[in-house]
Amino acid sequence: MSNIKNVIITGTSRGIGFELAHLFANQGHNVLTLSRNAQPVNNLHFDNITSFAFDLCKKEDYLKVVKFVKDEWTKVDVLINNAGTLLNKPFAETTMDDFETVYKTNVFGVAEMTRIITPFMPKNGHVITISSMGGVQGSMKFPGLAAYSSSKGAVITLTELLAEEYKESGPSFNVLALGAVQTEMLAEAFPGYQAPTTAKEMAEYIFDFALNGNKFYNGKVMQVSSSTP
Repeated sequence: MSNIKNVIITGTSRGIGFELAHLFANQGHNVLTLSRNAQPVNNLHFDNITSFAFDLCKKEDYLKVVKFVKDEWTKVDVLINNAGTLLNKPFAETTMDDFETVYKTNVFGVAEMTRIITPFMPKNGHVITISSMGGVQGSMKFPGLAAYSSSKGAVITLTELLAEEYKESGPSFNVLALGAVQTEMLAEAFPGYQAPTTAKEMAEYIFDFALNGNKFYNGKVMQVSSSTP
C-alpha cells in the first residue's frame, strides 16, 4: 500500500511523542521512535515500531539512524522533530552551560537530525519541527524561559531557511508552535500549572498535520494555541 508512510519521531518516551508513536502505528505506518529512554515505546509491542535509545547530543547515535534507514527503509516520508528540553530558571542564574545544554537538544539536534534524514526524503516528504508559542516573535513571554524560548525561536527561523534551500527538491518544512500542553515536561518546569490541552489531543492534531500539512504549507509556522496573544 503506497499510503503507508515511514515516520521518524524524536522524543517518544513520554508526552506528545509517545502519543504520536501510537497514532502512526495504529494507522499502519512504519515508525522509528528515538528517545534517550527507549523502554516505554519498546513496551508497546507493535510490529511496525522500531525503538532506539538515542541522544541528540551524541554524534555516533546519528550513524545508527542512518544505517537503519539505509538497511530497512531506503526512504523517510515524515520526520517529526519533537524532542526538547525545557529549563525554567531566572536569566541571572542561566549560565553558558545551561544555554548550551538547551540549544544542543532544541537547535543543534534538530538541525543535525534534519540534515542526515533529508537525503532519504522524497519531494513530497514533510519535516515538522515542534516549537513553542514562546519562540514566536511578538507572543507573550514568560520569565525563566530565556534559554528555552529563544531556542524555540531559532528553529522557526531555521525552518524558513530550509524551506527556501530545498524548495526545488523537497521535502517541505513546517513548524508547529504549540501553546501550553499538559505533559510531564511542563509539570516538571511549572508545578501546579494546568494546561488547556492534553498530550493526546495535541498529538492527534500533529498526526493529521504531518500527513497533510505539506500539501498547503512550506516554510510556515502554525501557532497551535487556543489562547491569545
